[in-house]
Amino acid sequence: MIDSTGSGAAGIAPRPEADPLVVALVAATVDQVWPRPRVTVAEATTVVPAWRFSGRWWSRPANVRRERPWANR
Repeated sequence: MIDSTGSGAAGIAPRPEADPLVVALVAATVDQVWPRPRVTVAEATTVVPAWRFSGRWWSRPANVRRERPWANR
C-alpha cells in the first residue's frame, strides 16, 4: 500500500508542524481554564455551640433510660 506522499510506507500521512503561536495560545488557554486546588485554613473556634443535644433521650445515662414498669417516676 502506498501512502499519499508516495514513499511506499503504509500508515497515516504525517501532519504539518503546528504554528508556535497556536501552540502558545492553546497552552495559555488550558492553563487558564484548568481547575486549581484551593487551600483553605480552618479557623480555630473557641466558642462552644449552644445546642448540645440537651433534653434528648440519648443524653441521659443508660441506666436512667431503661424502662422499668415497677419503678415509680
